[in-house]
Amino acid sequence: MMDTEPALPTRFTAQEALVCAMVLMGVSDRGMSDAELATMSRLVRELPVFGDFHASEIDTVTEVVLSLLDETDGLDRAAEMIRDALPPRLRETAYLLACEIAAADGDASQEELRFLQDFRITLDIDRLIAGAIERAAKARYQVI
Repeated sequence: MMDTEPALPTRFTAQEALVCAMVLMGVSDRGMSDAELATMSRLVRELPVFGDFHASEIDTVTEVVLSLLDETDGLDRAAEMIRDALPPRLRETAYLLACEIAAADGDASQEELRFLQDFRITLDIDRLIAGAIERAAKARYQVI
């Protein structure tokens, strides 16, 4: 018998899509820091939008995202799956969560900023709204 890899999902639930947004941001600069992982787990535990989502499911979503990224158009496909899974009112939430992960380790790299720009466009988020979300995330992670 041939070993075949399981087919990748074609849709995310809304909560999986939100986690996917965080994972994509975390890996956009080729590696996820401990601060980013800790922030992701904390957000899943604390935010109302994740009320019935268990932190242990982050690993499953991460594996799907990494499999998607192995494909030629994987990043675009993942971003489109996020957009398609979310009603418009939660697209800003997805963008906010991505910004939180970018800010979690203190400084956004050029790769992360490029991802945010592309993600904003894919989610069809107004530039001014995106700027306000980015500034709020940055302000939350300031250190003295």
